[in-house]
Amino acid sequence: MTATGEEHVTARGGPWWWARRRSAVFDVSLAVVSALECALEGIPFARDAGIPVAAGVVFGLVAGSVLLVRRRWPIAVVLVSIAITPAEMGFLMGVVGLYTLAAAEMPRRIIASLAGMSLVGTLIVTFVKTQQDMSRGDLEIGDWFVPFAAITMSLGFTAPPVLLGLYVGARRRLMESLRERADSLERELQLLAERAEERAEWARNEERTRIAREMHDVVAHRVSLMVVHAAALQAVARKDPEKAVRNAALVGDMGRQALTELREMLGVLRSGGGERREPGASAPLAAVGVAAAVAAAASRAADDEGPCLAEIDELVGQSAAAGMVVALSVEGDVRSYAPLVEQTAYRVVQEALTNVHKHAAGAKTYVRLAHRVSEIAMQVENEPPEEAASSARLPSGGNGLVGMRERVAALGGVFVSGPTDAGGFRVSAVIPAS
Repeated sequence: MTATGEEHVTARGGPWWWARRRSAVFDVSLAVVSALECALEGIPFARDAGIPVAAGVVFGLVAGSVLLVRRRWPIAVVLVSIAITPAEMGFLMGVVGLYTLAAAEMPRRIIASLAGMSLVGTLIVTFVKTQQDMSRGDLEIGDWFVPFAAITMSLGFTAPPVLLGLYVGARRRLMESLRERADSLERELQLLAERAEERAEWARNEERTRIAREMHDVVAHRVSLMVVHAAALQAVARKDPEKAVRNAALVGDMGRQALTELREMLGVLRSGGGERREPGASAPLAAVGVAAAVAAAASRAADDEGPCLAEIDELVGQSAAAGMVVALSVEGDVRSYAPLVEQTAYRVVQEALTNVHKHAAGAKTYVRLAHRVSEIAMQVENEPPEEAASSARLPSGGNGLVGMRERVAALGGVFVSGPTDAGGFRVSAVIPAS
């Protein structure tokens, strides 16, 4: 039984074995009618059998009341009706019992056996009764009437209730199966909705993480260089005015580049916003796919417009202009890669140089780029900073290494970072070429 059916039974349960009170009232009414019928038919039976009439009436009442348990024990009801067939009583009980038996979930061989026994019993009793009536002269019809009446009566009392019971039972089982399927489908839809909500939440978290990583990569490096140049400008403003002017120009260039990259990123995010909704309004589940497609398109657009490996020289030059002693070495045949691979490699070098500015100002740094057959490797290693080196006092949120590791892992690469034996720091990454 389905969960819905269990709730229904619990809410409207009847006494004893009845599922509903209405069913109990109906069976009690049938049992009363059957008992009265058998009691009336017990009077001629008692006279023919030579027993007291009261005994025949009591026997009829007891036999007819068996119909009360037809839902609980339909086989017993049919057997009792077959047993009292020779006494020419219990016709209502026989018809209702056969119907209940056929409608119940009983093996077909049991239904066929009991229906056949009832058919044979009714056939014999009707044949004998009709023959006796004709022999007494109550009926003056040809001999063909006896078997005809016997077959017609037996089929009339047996076939209709059995066929109707089979139909009702099959229909009931079909309805229960449909209810179970509906309940199962409802549970599956609820589960799918929960999974869709989980996927949507996961997609939102991933998008927030990606945006935070992009913002960090764009802002941190440019602003770090600006702070370094501003510190140098403060130091040389009075001693070397020309160098101060150059540093001020570099600060302006860095600021304009940072603003340009931020403006491009915000433009991509704004273009994927879609329709404006009221605050607090939740998007329907059907819009999840559209939102995912827009986010993917925005991500691809951002990847295509991002930096590439050809700009590594310029990136290293900016750090050198800020006072860092940095050397770049390239191994292997230079070639182009997928935009996302080149952008990730660029961001790894960029973030590593930013960390040198933050934590090891004045330290000599080595940038190595290796083009291999099926992968590209990069390494940024700095020596220990000098004790007297000035610090720009740049804040650090601890998200740079995490972002680099996430970027490289998303492409199936390997990322390793940590201090060196000499006291410096090394950042290494290997990214598959495709």
